[in-house]
Amino acid sequence: MMVTATALAAAVRAGEADPVRETERVIAGIEAADRVVGAFRRVRAEEAVAEARLLRTRADLAELPLAGVPVAVKDVAGVAGETVTCGTATAVPAGSDHFVVRRLRAAGAVIVGITRVPELCIWPMTDSPEGVARNPWAPEYTAGGSSGGSAAAVAAGLVPVAHGTDGLGSIRLPAAMCGLVGIKAGADLLAEEGWFGMSAHGSLATTVADAALLLSVLADRPGLAEVGEPGRLRIAVSTDVPLTHAPVPRPLTAAVERVAELLAESGHGVERARPRYGVEPVAGILSRWFAGPAEEAAGLPLDTLQPRTQRHVRIGQAVRRLVTPGTARRWTARAEEFFARHDVLITPTLATLPPKARAWHERSCLANALPSVALAGFTGLWNLSGYPAMSVPAGRHPNGLPIGVQLVAPPGGEGRLLALAAQLEKLNPWQRLP
Repeated sequence: MMVTATALAAAVRAGEADPVRETERVIAGIEAADRVVGAFRRVRAEEAVAEARLLRTRADLAELPLAGVPVAVKDVAGVAGETVTCGTATAVPAGSDHFVVRRLRAAGAVIVGITRVPELCIWPMTDSPEGVARNPWAPEYTAGGSSGGSAAAVAAGLVPVAHGTDGLGSIRLPAAMCGLVGIKAGADLLAEEGWFGMSAHGSLATTVADAALLLSVLADRPGLAEVGEPGRLRIAVSTDVPLTHAPVPRPLTAAVERVAELLAESGHGVERARPRYGVEPVAGILSRWFAGPAEEAAGLPLDTLQPRTQRHVRIGQAVRRLVTPGTARRWTARAEEFFARHDVLITPTLATLPPKARAWHERSCLANALPSVALAGFTGLWNLSGYPAMSVPAGRHPNGLPIGVQLVAPPGGEGRLLALAAQLEKLNPWQRLP
């Protein structure tokens, strides 16, 4: 079983583990298992071992927070000497490391591979003509998306932690599907370019401590790694899907209710409450979901994109004029109103059960869009407001799939979310790996 990133880094710092041997072991595991899991677009076998050898000679090895930890990077962040595809057929050489990759290297991480994403990171199902990212708990189901490759890599025990980005739930959705802790930083902390400011970087891990450690490095905020106690919080709980009020599968709502009970018994103030969602923010999300990828595709030959993506891009070009900052401002004002009375909001992470793992890229835009929109009913609003949010494992469905609950806090609340998640980890411990 893969040791945690926290434990491995401590062992390397103490001289009890060799980063080269650990990297070689991880590479061997990926080569043996990834033909089934489908997590990686590119495995940096020779390069990673060479990096581990250099790491072994660093004078500051005993001080590095991620000393010798194998990390996977989502195929949106450039790694020097590699290419970035964002899931397309166009590979753009990365002349230098993206800033999150520079921070990972500075912290002692070893970049072992680049994870698979759906084309232009549009969909919550990760597949391409080259492979399908499958859920290690139940390989007939998708690992999610767009950080599906990263989630599959961690859930399969191929790496202890992985980088992801989240534009409408792209960290939280695969985290929930794959039984992981997945946190999206607030836009004020780790915003990513594109999608009109909705996307942010974050971490995927099997424990809260590991998710906090990786996030602290990505954000260059060492204090985030020190997960404290949450104190007594005012917690709102809602299982009502914004706008549609669509029925949510009972096992997903039951997990939220169980978490609410545990937190109430621990002394938190828990009540049923929901923000004033309204229709406008949902329309704002959908217009950005189409128009954001359309802007990213502007420099690509349209005929090189998958048919579903071509249609998505054309719609995005048509609705670009509907994307206005006022939509986000007005929704954020309502969110601020809600969080003036509450410290954390808890909802299901998924609004429906996960889709099956299949060649979604061969299907139409509509066939992809319908399950995507239904699945992400609880997550996208917090990208529009730029609030930090995370998914925490909270149970198992009768079919064996993990279930996650979403925690949301106002700006600057990453530490609060991690502290509450750590409390849940003690109250309701989860199985780390299948």
